[in-house]
Amino acid sequence: MRVPVIGRRYAHPEAGESARLVYFGGVDENTSASRTQASGAADDEFAYRGKRLGLPEDGPNSLAPTGRRLLALVIDWGICYVIALSFLGGGKLNAIGTSWGTLGVFAVENLLLVSTLGWTLGKRIMGIRVVSVTRGSLLPLAVVVRTFLLCLVIPPAIYDRDGRGFHDKAVGTAVVRA
Repeated sequence: MRVPVIGRRYAHPEAGESARLVYFGGVDENTSASRTQASGAADDEFAYRGKRLGLPEDGPNSLAPTGRRLLALVIDWGICYVIALSFLGGGKLNAIGTSWGTLGVFAVENLLLVSTLGWTLGKRIMGIRVVSVTRGSLLPLAVVVRTFLLCLVIPPAIYDRDGRGFHDKAVGTAVVRA
């Protein structure tokens, strides 16, 4: 059976054959029924976001939508900005205390509230929370690592097919609907 190959890879040789390189638009003749069965199992794994984590498709404890997560972040950042502007920046919008102070207040808010309650103010308003998918509860060290990665900005922008950012994936957490 001839199956189109997408991408470039080395085909597995049959007994007595040498490995050959297959390019875009090439054909792989070494296809078996087990490959078809494996792809069927993989399709079931992709049925919905969070299935691999054992989370429900919708309702409480299902993965939070990206829009809610982003809006919760904006709410948290706004609250932290007002606090930093008032107490650390002396009322000046572009003061160094306001800029770095906002990040500091944001980190402290995440450390304190996520480790004790499982949510920040923005997450609570949006009806979402942080849970551990590998343990029964959030470990304080996991929250510290998650917060550090969150403050670096880039790790949350790198996400998997479930929509979990690298900061969540690194410590085994997920943001779910409350």
